[in-house]
Amino acid sequence: MLQKRKTEIHAIGQHISMSADKARRVIDQIRGRSYGETLIILELMSYRACYPILKLVYSAAANASYNLDSKETNLIITKAEVYESTTVKKLKPRARGRSYPIKRSTCHIVIVVKDISLSEFIERDYLAR
Repeated sequence: MLQKRKTEIHAIGQHISMSADKARRVIDQIRGRSYGETLIILELMSYRACYPILKLVYSAAANASYNLDSKETNLIITKAEVYESTTVKKLKPRARGRSYPIKRSTCHIVIVVKDISLSEFIERDYLAR
């Protein structure tokens, strides 16, 4: 009997203070790449969104090494998604007693890594429980 094994681990960053479009610009570059290649890309890109994404990639790799006992060289970014979150609305005082609205958008980022060295299924013997 074959039993499905967990080979994917994720890391979630919630309420990150940046626009979802700016984060998607960086996320599209790292989706489907290996862990080492992703680190090089994120360190060399000059976008403000790279730092929180880099922290999430490090966190996902740490989760994979702790939960799956996998090496970082075997990890691949299988899924990287950005979702829009709440918008913080403030009022900035302007001349003649008026106010001007300021909208600070936030986003949620999900990074999923997969260990390619682990097989997807493991064989279970019902007699050896």
